[in-house]
Amino acid sequence: MYNTILFPSDFFNKNTVDEELREEYEAVVQTGKYDVLIFSYEDWFENKMLKINKKINEPIYAVYRGWMMKADMYELFYNALSSKQIYLVTSPSSYEKLHLFPNAYDLLKEDTAMMKTYPLHQFIDVEELKQDFDKFMVKDYVKSVKGTCFPKFFDRTITQLKFDDCMKLFYQYRGKLLTGGICIKEYLDLKQYDRKTNEYRVFYVNHKIATVSRNSQQIDISPKPPNELIEKYSNLDSFFYTIDYAQLDNNQWKIIECGDGQVSGLSDSQDYEQFYEILFNYLNEKY
Repeated sequence: MYNTILFPSDFFNKNTVDEELREEYEAVVQTGKYDVLIFSYEDWFENKMLKINKKINEPIYAVYRGWMMKADMYELFYNALSSKQIYLVTSPSSYEKLHLFPNAYDLLKEDTAMMKTYPLHQFIDVEELKQDFDKFMVKDYVKSVKGTCFPKFFDRTITQLKFDDCMKLFYQYRGKLLTGGICIKEYLDLKQYDRKTNEYRVFYVNHKIATVSRNSQQIDISPKPPNELIEKYSNLDSFFYTIDYAQLDNNQWKIIECGDGQVSGLSDSQDYEQFYEILFNYLNEKY
């Protein structure tokens, strides 16, 4: 039975949960359904040494809730936990497929933006991009550099020289977090309500729709994505994952992101305790 949540510790106190995850930790405790384990953030993320705050005497089936890891690091994490009889809900192969958007692209391409991928640091011919895209954005396999001075999108006016300069900036911003390769994605014009885009995050648990929540601080009356669209993607190769949907200016809906559920953040609008109640019930239906 999946009845344990595994959190990273505070960087300075190995026995206390990371402060940014404290609300989730308190919600988990409040349900009364879970045991909680804490591993040392510093020892794992800095030195790849796994230190747990409790002695493990019997097999435990757990859900990790914490910070993203690159796929190879997650595999080390998964195997290190398994050696201590702690078995995570998401296998390394499922994590890699859902955490790295290009790996899931073929499954989602009917309802997501057109995309091209390139190896890291490879020359990208802007003239070729202009043939495929009116407007496009740049990400690595996991994240963009939203919130920086890097352009939100490029259009047909971009020159090769300017684009090359921007890519140097992109690599600087992502730094050690740079993951996989480069994604060039069609830029989508999203509908706004009171100057907020209309985005929703859907958590899927055990191939069921667990929660559908506003994910861009938009107003309550903004419409939700169509049920038919959400249900269409309930059978991807993982027991716990997320898909983000956004409404376009023309009122169509598109997938803009997917991710492993263990490292996908809860939305501000969610009831955390209710989320963990649903997670427990849905994961353990198969037992």
